[in-house]
Amino acid sequence: MARIFSDPPILIYNKFIVMQSKATTVAEYLNGIPKDRLVAFKKLRGVIKKNLPKGFREEMCYGMVGYVVPHSKYPNGYHCNPAQALPFMNLASQKNFIAVYHMGVYANKELFKWFQTSYTKATGKKPEMGKSCMRFKKPEDIPFELIGELASKMTPDDWINVYEKALNR
Repeated sequence: MARIFSDPPILIYNKFIVMQSKATTVAEYLNGIPKDRLVAFKKLRGVIKKNLPKGFREEMCYGMVGYVVPHSKYPNGYHCNPAQALPFMNLASQKNFIAVYHMGVYANKELFKWFQTSYTKATGKKPEMGKSCMRFKKPEDIPFELIGELASKMTPDDWINVYEKALNR
């Protein structure tokens, strides 16, 4: 269960404090990131942008840096709010961690298993994650190459197919 406590919104979800930025542009969002995380956040953003297949678009989404399937590719938009483009990945600087949200990991069991196994091989640790969220409390613990590989695993068409199958269950 999630609860909102303040303005700007601070959401408490599964014991984690999740803050939503009011930034309207990615540049504005980056300007609000604490200096001790900024280098890692920019590197993570760069790795994601470099590896995401063509067709995704970067924009502010849910108060985070988001990567979406634009309406020009998927006119139906997101079923919760069709005016929004179909979300795929998000990147956020939360109160106590940097988070990567990947909807493909949530919707595709094989991808979820691949990520967990690959993460453990790459880091020697189990990932701290929820259904779609990977949390990194220390910037130096981010496996940048692995996140880049994860970003490359689904094209917009792949994501649309997985999304529609899940929707039509």
